[in-house]
This record gives sequence, structure tokens and C-alpha cells, in this order.
Amino acid sequence: MLDKNKKPSEADIENFTGPKSYKIIQRMETALKEKYDLKKELRFPFGNSYGWGYKYSHKTKHLFYLFFEKNSLTATAQIGDANVKKLKGLLPSLPSKAQKVWQNRYPCGKEGGWIHYPLTNSSDLNVFIKILSVRYNPKNKI
Repeated sequence: MLDKNKKPSEADIENFTGPKSYKIIQRMETALKEKYDLKKELRFPFGNSYGWGYKYSHKTKHLFYLFFEKNSLTATAQIGDANVKKLKGLLPSLPSKAQKVWQNRYPCGKEGGWIHYPLTNSSDLNVFIKILSVRYNPKNKI
């Protein structure tokens, strides 16, 4: 998944991420389609450190990237300064994993940053969708 010249097929992605992670992708897309006008693009956005992944958008607004790892997935989203207050209000109700992910963010702006959230199960997926809602208000409540 780190070769920019070899665009992976859907089967390649499923084989690489594994059946459990691939099901998380499917559940995530189903859940997000209920809330957003979801668009998905296969991209190689940040070079060999990240490799191939999906870029998800709502209309023209970028939501997050989903990067493929061996038997795993990582969702990467930017939380801008304008959304930090909302996220800080949400964090106490989230698991410690979410709080650690925020503490270990890659800084961007005065208080914001890029988070890298490992998606290992349905619970992680639900938490990430809640975090995502601070970036952009979905059509329906989460």
C-alpha cells in the first residue's frame, strides 16, 4: 500500500486490511451515508509514510482520510482551532483512548491538530464518528 505507482483494487484493500477491518470500512460508510452526502476517493495524499487511503468528503468539505494498514485501519482528521472548544466539551464523555489520541495530535494552528485514530472495532468506529461530528455538523444527530 506504499507504492504510489500501484493503485490498489478493492480486493487488494480487503486482503491487506483483513476481513475484520474491511467490515469496519463497510459499517463506517453505511453509518456516514446516513449523516453526510458522502464522497469517497482513493488517494495517495501524504507520501510513503501513509500510502494509499480513502479521502472522505461531504459535498466539497473534506472530512477525513482512512489509511490502510496490515490487518488494521487508521482514520486521520484535522480538528481546527474553531472546533477545539466543541471537542474539549465532548472528550470527557469519550473513552481514554480518544483523550490520548487528542493529547498526541500533530499540532496545527493555535490549539488544533491532526488526530490519527486507530479503528480496531465497532466501539472505536462509533467514537470516531462522534469526534468527526465536531468538524462538521451531520444531517442527522449522532
